[in-house]
Amino acid sequence: MPCCPARARELISKGNAVGKWKVGIFYIQLTQREDGVVQTIAVGIDPGSKREAFTVKSAKHTYLNVLADAVAWVKDAVETRRMMRKNRRFRKTPCRASRYNRTIGGLPPSTKARWQAKIRIVDILAKLYPITDYIVEDISATTKEGKRKWNASFSPLEIGKKWFYTELQKRGSLTTKQGYETKELRDTLGLKKTKSKMEEKFSAHNLDSWVLANSVVGGHAKPDNEAIWRLIPLRFHRRQLHYLQATKGKRLHYGSTMSLGIKRGSLAMHPKWGLCYLSGYMGDRVSLRCLADGVILCQNAKKEDLKILRFNSWRYKAA
Repeated sequence: MPCCPARARELISKGNAVGKWKVGIFYIQLTQREDGVVQTIAVGIDPGSKREAFTVKSAKHTYLNVLADAVAWVKDAVETRRMMRKNRRFRKTPCRASRYNRTIGGLPPSTKARWQAKIRIVDILAKLYPITDYIVEDISATTKEGKRKWNASFSPLEIGKKWFYTELQKRGSLTTKQGYETKELRDTLGLKKTKSKMEEKFSAHNLDSWVLANSVVGGHAKPDNEAIWRLIPLRFHRRQLHYLQATKGKRLHYGSTMSLGIKRGSLAMHPKWGLCYLSGYMGDRVSLRCLADGVILCQNAKKEDLKILRFNSWRYKAA
């Protein structure tokens, strides 16, 4: 259970707990239980088309507010891949026969990527806190009369949402709220949400996720913690034969998830640039990027100068 630093030091000094480290996070592990009381910790989730909010809260404290960017590039990438494959089949060159379409049925790639990203964040939070409840603002697709393809039963949004709810039910208790119910909760507490959805403010998205979590665990009439932690998923370009337009002669290297045998996105410590993550490479040198904004720090770092910490697929910073 989360506790203050003074309480953690007291437990360690009395021998009731031992201190440990995991991925740079210090935590304590109890050697014996003092009592059997465990707080209820809920995660409020506010899905969005561009940004999504997560709040971890108990009746006593708001532990964490996460504002994450949605994975929104898969649809265009799949369309580009389809176009390139189609063009290759019209060339007068020997090629294999078309495979069975493995994407028939199930979740569409773009929908699957969006909802899987939410599950990944939920799993990250579950490793840090003993979460028992999940409460989500329910979203629904717009339906049109007389057009079956726009029916809710065939909407990618509805299909993805049902898959997401099924996964959450495997991890804890699930509660859903409609948008108007979330507004009623805000109005009851006298809280106002900003109209600018792209601002990195607590009142943009995390206010809704906090209200949702608070409706389950209670304990506060006003937010006690408005600090935001930003999460931005890294986009990895898969290996391609060449650029969109074929070139004569030697094909130029494009795309990969590895740089000189190291996974791209891996956290690394560099003597000059400090904590950063790996990007592309050229020859025997690798590129390093800043964790906060993704800006390229250098493109000529030596592999032997890096201390690889762990694989990573997110950029993060405090907003």
